[in-house]
Amino acid sequence: MKHIDSIAHVRGESQYVSDLPRPEGMLYAAVFGSPVAHGRIRKLDISAAKALEGVVAVLTAADIPGDNQIGPLIPDELPLAEEEVHFIGQPVALVIADSPEIARKAAGMIILEHQALPVITDPREAYRKGEIIGNPRTFRLGDVEQAWGQCDVIVEGQCDLGGQEQLYLETQGCRAIPEEGGRMKLYSSTQSPYAVQRTAAKVLGLANHRVEVDVKRLGGGFGGKEDQATPWACLAALGAWKTGAPVELILSRHDDLKMTGKRHPYSSDFKIGLSKEGKILAYRVSHYQNAGASADLSPAILERTLFHSTNAYFIPNVEIFAVSCRTNLPPNTAFRGFGGPQGMFVIEAALAKAAEKMGLPREELQRKNLLREGDEFPYGQRAERVQIGTAWSILKEKYLPSIRQRVDQYNAAHRAVKKGYAVMPICFGISFTATFLNQGSALVHVYTDGSVSITTGGVEMGQGISTKIADIAARALGIREERIRVESTNTSRIANMSPSAASATADLCGGATLKAIDQILERLYAAARKELNLDKKAPCQIRDEQLLCNGKPTGWDWRKLVEATYFSRVSLSAHAFYATPGIHFDKSAEKGHPFAYHVYGAAIFEVTLDGLRGTYRIDSVKIVHDLARPLNRVIDLGQIEGGLAQGMGWMTVEDLQYDAQGRLLSNGLASYKAPEVYFMPDDLETTLLEDHENRFGPYGSKAVGEPPLMYGIGLFFAIREAMKAFRPGREYGFRVPMTPERVLLELYGDESQAAVVKNRFAATREV
Repeated sequence: MKHIDSIAHVRGESQYVSDLPRPEGMLYAAVFGSPVAHGRIRKLDISAAKALEGVVAVLTAADIPGDNQIGPLIPDELPLAEEEVHFIGQPVALVIADSPEIARKAAGMIILEHQALPVITDPREAYRKGEIIGNPRTFRLGDVEQAWGQCDVIVEGQCDLGGQEQLYLETQGCRAIPEEGGRMKLYSSTQSPYAVQRTAAKVLGLANHRVEVDVKRLGGGFGGKEDQATPWACLAALGAWKTGAPVELILSRHDDLKMTGKRHPYSSDFKIGLSKEGKILAYRVSHYQNAGASADLSPAILERTLFHSTNAYFIPNVEIFAVSCRTNLPPNTAFRGFGGPQGMFVIEAALAKAAEKMGLPREELQRKNLLREGDEFPYGQRAERVQIGTAWSILKEKYLPSIRQRVDQYNAAHRAVKKGYAVMPICFGISFTATFLNQGSALVHVYTDGSVSITTGGVEMGQGISTKIADIAARALGIREERIRVESTNTSRIANMSPSAASATADLCGGATLKAIDQILERLYAAARKELNLDKKAPCQIRDEQLLCNGKPTGWDWRKLVEATYFSRVSLSAHAFYATPGIHFDKSAEKGHPFAYHVYGAAIFEVTLDGLRGTYRIDSVKIVHDLARPLNRVIDLGQIEGGLAQGMGWMTVEDLQYDAQGRLLSNGLASYKAPEVYFMPDDLETTLLEDHENRFGPYGSKAVGEPPLMYGIGLFFAIREAMKAFRPGREYGFRVPMTPERVLLELYGDESQAAVVKNRFAATREV
């Protein structure tokens, strides 16, 4: 089965928020954002903007009828600033005008006078000054202090990981339409329709049922629209509420880059101890998360960092400290992996440094410490149905020897250009770490002509959830996929939905869809048994749209079965609810069973580095990925490759930069480089582990959205190995991204200009 939307996408027929038919009298909004990163508002002059022809209204915090508060976890975020501003681009005023051009021009005429306040951009500085969001948290297993004395090798180090822009194709946006009876309808580009509903209702001072949110699809999300779509929807709703007219707010790419949060930058310290045989005995790590100006989802993201700080390894003695630090940057937010990649990078860096000190290949230390059945994670859960050993064995037998030999031979024959390789295992937990979010609902209608309508809480954002839901339903009903329509995600049809995030949407919404279909099938079979004078317990099934009972054809097709059930006055609609069983977590003890299951896998990278220019080429990536029973191989492979691309981009070319005053320097696609087709390796091969079933996924499947991103971490270490081959004996750090410029700084940065020239000349003599 292909992606449901593929034909419409290719033809340009797929509709997004700004493509919807424009209602009569629609107005347009633009946001005036703070020009400074931290200051006390002395005066806000909106007079020139209000006087501009075509401007209908200029709204400030004083115009909000409800609560001027939108913080999802901690009430520390305002839709419109009141007394202080805390980052460049923070919304201060909303302009409503006859056209987008007039609205933007008027916003540029607003003047903000302020008293400057200190600006913090570094998380360690924020931590020293007590600028902390929530409470620091620590996971512990065993006794780290006692274990140091048993270690033969101990190394320490620091990692600094940059942020990453989600760079969805469709920028943040919403269209708000006032309706009769004081209701509001919002067409929002959000991964969290319910969050938009309840927050917009709060800002407007309404009950939730008076706000309807509808989402057909997103032009990408990657976590950037899990919570950060909410402010723009609230502002559009405010504009519509105040003017009584439809209002559309669509951010320009420049404003989207400037005003929205990214993947969290982290600064981390590690200390790792091993036996002389290479077994990890103790690991201590401290993570300083750059949260930005308000909490957003930072505490939850920090929690997943804690959960994934030991990656795919068993370590008997662990201490993981993590703290969310408030800075004067836009509030950082969810991004594919949700804090997990930051924690996983650091343990890989610790192993790299330990391997260098011990004179061993890094993959030897990795292999010796891989998880096994029954091993305990630092958060108390035991590893079950562990697939990392299988993935590693396939990778080792199928690829590693030939790649290792090719790299060694190439490096022996070349001086200025070197190859490197690295292996990256992954272990990623599947479930929302906030247990209550692990719930999903589905509404299924079967019409008398045999067509089927399905609504779930899952949002289609390019990941293929609509296709998977249709596939699940077609398989369960025994009918053709063409009969099934997956509707838009709507808060009036599905209430209290969880975000489409955490790689859990197919599990939750697919599970609910199966439950709803089970209800309908039981009614269909009961009606058929009665009409055909069969035993009430006679087994029935639908195969290829034909009804079989007692294993034999009945002569009834799907259409006749549906019609007979309808004429028997039996409901052909069902609503069902699914909650992931068996998960729990006690934050007071920092122990529990937070994940339904884990996804495992391993990848090996081969790269070629030009030591003179600092440039590199990704020669090949080989992946062995744990997918259990895939629902749709084409979509799942696309997710694996897309996640890999984002992970590799974060590690190498996506250099997110702010200056000391909190100003975004990489504020356009000319200064922020993202992976493109020529960045990807020509030799990319994925082997799927499909020889087992997952009892928590529809038809034995496993989640696929986030885990592949972590493979990209291996690219950093492959480049680092090539750097070591080019100039051995130097101390190389762990700073992400490893851009070509940073490669040169690592290779030559602490030397005089004369020494750099000398070393480059020596490397090029043979050339």
